[in-house]
Amino acid sequence: MAVTIRDVARATGVHVSTVSRTFSAPNLVSTPTRERVMAVAAELGYRPNRAARALTTGRTHNLGLIVSDIANPFFPPLIKAAQAYAREREYHVFVADTDEDPQAEEELIRTLAKQVDGVVLVAPRLTNQAIERLGLELPFVVVNRRVKGLSAVLMDIGHGTELAVEHLAGLGHRRLGLLSGPRGSWSSEQMKRAAAVAAERADLRLTVIGPNAPTERGGIAAATAVRDSGVTAVIAYNDLVAIGLIEGLGELGTEVPADMSVVGVDDTVAGRLNRPKLTTIVMPTPAAGRTAVDLLLQAVDEDGRTAAQATLATDLVVRESTAAAPGVADTGA
Repeated sequence: MAVTIRDVARATGVHVSTVSRTFSAPNLVSTPTRERVMAVAAELGYRPNRAARALTTGRTHNLGLIVSDIANPFFPPLIKAAQAYAREREYHVFVADTDEDPQAEEELIRTLAKQVDGVVLVAPRLTNQAIERLGLELPFVVVNRRVKGLSAVLMDIGHGTELAVEHLAGLGHRRLGLLSGPRGSWSSEQMKRAAAVAAERADLRLTVIGPNAPTERGGIAAATAVRDSGVTAVIAYNDLVAIGLIEGLGELGTEVPADMSVVGVDDTVAGRLNRPKLTTIVMPTPAAGRTAVDLLLQAVDEDGRTAAQATLATDLVVRESTAAAPGVADTGA
């Protein structure tokens, strides 16, 4: 027969209500008692009834996680890390994909709001005003976007962009291109600002090309504009755009890195397997997934009354897609 809450209470020597609070509101139970109850429950194989607990606590113990394009290799490591961390906290995660459509994003949020305690919104396409309005209805954590009144996890793409500019300057490049992302992208705007500052500091000429779709096709479509811009090196919005750009440049007879150096963003498996292997800005996606769930559970516990922000470091990994500028001896930078 299935182990019941009364079996756990009897074996632990506490009241049934204490066992119930251990699972529904552990902060209300002393640490020694909570640990004893959890140990006995594990030994007996007891699993709390999620539906009953939801009725008692008003919590579903479900979280929503919405991404803009689940096919983009940037997202799976973040999703897996978020799910694993949530599972450790006895939460389940519902994952949804908006296909880069802000209207679909809002519809998904409203649908999930009936089934979850809070939502992690990753690289959203909605306006800040729309997100603020939806944030009044349930707790939110936004990844790679600052929204007033909401907790956020930011990956310091600005620092990574500066490292990329410095790397390319060290290779002798004097004219740089920045292949921006979709209109309204927070990450793209941070990259533009950081690239402009770093380029001015290094006395380089910067050309921004975009907006562009954040996909391989977006990179292919931008290849002609990149070739005709006169730049000798490009920082692309993400690895997919960089891979598409390399493909498109190849079709135009421009070789990477001999004729054009290309830097991606994200450090995805696709970039590591590409030929040439991508030099790229490393984004801490697993850490972002874990941190986002942690901040969301804090927001759920506090009914969204407080907002916290975490900023995660980025780095640059140099591989095969960058080289000395044409006509410049390789300095080994």
